[in-house]
Amino acid sequence: MTFNDILKESWLSISGNKIRSFLTVLGIIIGVMAVVIMVAVGETVQKRINDQFSSLGTNTIMIRAGAAQSAGVRTGNRQTLTTQDAEIIGQLPDVAAVSPVQNSGAQIIYGNKNWSSSMIGAYPDYMTVQNIEMEYGVFFDQSAVRNGSTYAVIGPKTAEELEMPKNPVGEVIRIQNTPFVIIGMTKERGDSAMGSQDDMLIIPISTMKKRLQGSRFPDSVNMITLKVYADADNVLVTDQITTLLRDRHKLKDSDVDDFQIMDMKQVLETMNTVTGYMKLLLIAIAGVSLLVGSIGIMNMMLVSVAERTREIGIRKAIGAREKNIIIQFLSESILISFIGSMFGLIIGVGLSQGVGRFIMHYDVPFSAWPVVLSVSVAIVVGLSSGVMPAIKAAKLNPIDSLRYE
Repeated sequence: MTFNDILKESWLSISGNKIRSFLTVLGIIIGVMAVVIMVAVGETVQKRINDQFSSLGTNTIMIRAGAAQSAGVRTGNRQTLTTQDAEIIGQLPDVAAVSPVQNSGAQIIYGNKNWSSSMIGAYPDYMTVQNIEMEYGVFFDQSAVRNGSTYAVIGPKTAEELEMPKNPVGEVIRIQNTPFVIIGMTKERGDSAMGSQDDMLIIPISTMKKRLQGSRFPDSVNMITLKVYADADNVLVTDQITTLLRDRHKLKDSDVDDFQIMDMKQVLETMNTVTGYMKLLLIAIAGVSLLVGSIGIMNMMLVSVAERTREIGIRKAIGAREKNIIIQFLSESILISFIGSMFGLIIGVGLSQGVGRFIMHYDVPFSAWPVVLSVSVAIVVGLSSGVMPAIKAAKLNPIDSLRYE
């Protein structure tokens, strides 16, 4: 028999019992569809994480004040870092830019509008470290930090909430009755791993510490953020910073660090590892549906063998060999699995892309390997599910088969 003959014979056999064949195919459709959707979910989560961290840059290192834990008590709110620490760190050979950072909330007033936003006190290098680009105006310079100038750079979301003009440069806002002049607005950047990058106000750190907070320790900060050169070894830089800060803070060997260093490159690698395990877990869960589908195919083929016992006997009586019987039943099993896999792939891709684009408003990544997976499933599931029924059919005694009622 030619390939076309085998295919035609298999199709006639499958279509002879439409309801049973449909239910069997449906099991494979659900299994493949579940795998494709789970793969899409895992890759979407990983892409979202990568997108959020990429806006910060993997060559970014953040140093937070306070030890992570000391004698069972968290001390992360202690401001153990200073602007001098940041300036000394900036002298390390692999550091491209560094800025001390002071975070705080702020109630911003513009005309008769007010909006609660995130306020950041920083150096001009904060723009380089955070990959900030300006939509309008400019970022403040070091002289503004030295003079404690009341200049501010605003995020587009904050400007929108305050109903400012499209170009807000030159507008005056008030924070704690202190007027600030908007000298620039950042480009829209969306959310990042550290929160919204569009709803914020950036001012010179000296202005924030002295004029707004009235701190008795104007040099203390709650964070230092820095960017290293692209070819730098992040682990080496982290070790250098640890040694430098421990020495500056006069910590003994037995003392824990009074700061926390977060390397964004290592954080991203850790997150990718976690999402990788999550994808495997999701695929394993979805794979249960495929297992159930393959059992359905095997059950259908065993029933088919029982129903076609006389047909098998007649074929063997007129000269069909065991190989021909095996090929016939395996081809039916593979055809059922192939049809289910293709429909499952189409439905799975359609659902994942449709939900991502029209409901979540996010582009779901599409990779070629779900297609390869579906074809592989069609062959592997079809073969594994059809082997036992095919061998059983081939081993039937033709005389006993002809007597079968």
